[in-house]
Amino acid sequence: MTIAPIHTTEMHTGGEPVRIIESGYPPLQGLTLLERRRFARENLDHLRHFLMYEPRGHFDMYGALLVEPDHPEADLAVLFMHNEGYSTMCGHAVIALGRYAVDRGLVDAHEPITQVNIQCPCGLVKVYVAVSQGKSADVHFESVPAFVLARQKLVTVKDIGPVHVDIAYGGAFYAFVAADQFGLEIQGSPVRALVDVASLISAAVKDQVEISHPDDKDLGYLYGTILTDGKDAQATEATANICVFADRQVDRSPTGSGVTARIALQYRNGQVRLQQRRIFKSVTGAEFTAQALSESTCGPHKAVIVEVAGKAHYTGTCLFSHEPDDRIGQGFLLD
Repeated sequence: MTIAPIHTTEMHTGGEPVRIIESGYPPLQGLTLLERRRFARENLDHLRHFLMYEPRGHFDMYGALLVEPDHPEADLAVLFMHNEGYSTMCGHAVIALGRYAVDRGLVDAHEPITQVNIQCPCGLVKVYVAVSQGKSADVHFESVPAFVLARQKLVTVKDIGPVHVDIAYGGAFYAFVAADQFGLEIQGSPVRALVDVASLISAAVKDQVEISHPDDKDLGYLYGTILTDGKDAQATEATANICVFADRQVDRSPTGSGVTARIALQYRNGQVRLQQRRIFKSVTGAEFTAQALSESTCGPHKAVIVEVAGKAHYTGTCLFSHEPDDRIGQGFLLD
């Protein structure tokens, strides 16, 4: 197999990588972004392996493929990829792509704020980039409608037993559980222990809970589990969480779509008001701020539009190549 050279720009948001794929990818077939996502999964998945897996990536690598939008208001469109497949939303990547779009001239820059409309598989996400003297800085975005699917849903978790989980959507579906009921701390316990518990919970929810989205069946699946420090009601305090998604992949950032879903859950539980800003921390110490801006709906669900703010940084550029006789170089992962 011969793979053409692929050019990328490398960024990170709160320590979570964003490999922005700029050129070298074959055209994607499909009229809509979700159709193109399906085409990539079924026909070009070897390129995800090539870019996300070793020796060019690693178990927790994350990528963003730039594609032509089909939404009339979008400035650009993106497909997200990781160690297991293709997600429907990624807040940390959207934050990075906002800066990228301004800096690469994909949109006309305006001071002090430039708006970038990014079409994600979950829908149109409005991104706002602070610009000063032509340079980009802090970023915030407004989510698609975020809502709670289930509260205190009882599932039976292998090796643990009965566990009550909350399930909420912020562009992707997450299960939420406080870590302390398992004797764990977000910023004190070994990450491996947190990953083990979160992965068992995800497996139980996928097996025992039906998850659907009113807009499209391709959005209706559990993306991961977020363990929290349980400080949902302490609205004046920063609160920490860890997101374990896809195949035991750990988000180094607080998780943009996860924070969106967590705000939707807090709002539904009466723990935050509209325009009440909260601080969310990750295992790296990175911080996102978030607030529910307004009420909305998503099919039969009461929803909120959430604003999430953070900062991304550049780490370099790459031109990835492949020699025809390099079987191992097509991509591999070590468990």
